[in-house]
Amino acid sequence: MTDLFADKAHEYDQRPIPAQISAGVFSAIEAAVPLSPDQVVLDFGAGTGLIAGKVASRVARVLAVDISESMLAQLASKPEMPDTVEPIRHDLLEGPLDEQVDLIVSAMAMHHVDNTAALLQSLFAQLRPGGRVALADLDAEDGSFHPPDIQGVFHQGFERLALRQLIVDAGFENVQFVDACEVDREERRYPIFLVTAQRPATDA
Repeated sequence: MTDLFADKAHEYDQRPIPAQISAGVFSAIEAAVPLSPDQVVLDFGAGTGLIAGKVASRVARVLAVDISESMLAQLASKPEMPDTVEPIRHDLLEGPLDEQVDLIVSAMAMHHVDNTAALLQSLFAQLRPGGRVALADLDAEDGSFHPPDIQGVFHQGFERLALRQLIVDAGFENVQFVDACEVDREERRYPIFLVTAQRPATDA
């Protein structure tokens, strides 16, 4: 499993855009889904823990899941990271973790996964009945957000209607989109959405 962030992890948190996105996405998550002290939350594509660290103060535990060993090492090295955040190197497309969770959050990770439908099915299986997802990523863009030679980027953002259908097809209900934040880069503005959805409380 190639670690595409091995040369970026050590300075990732010093970049202004990840910090801006994590602040905006966390605010959107707070407004869109209930966070409570009894919840177990999975942060998909947790990276260095910019979202996990914020969520951790509101819930019981956070499973910080990523395939990048170097990014998780940065997360684990932070003295300010709550000990309720557990870094886990795992590819959810190879199967869910043994423990089902109450909520799955994610920021800017979906576009790094080629098969979005398979990812959503895996996230569905990872949730307890009645559990929710809160997933943030780019609205469809022209490909200029990332450098042209970057590896591991499979989607130039997402069309909301098409993504909604994939979420419904995976078994979710109550699908809602909100605007999370915008990123200004090189005199261009890129909107980022947060989509929430729920696994039904009982199987049909």
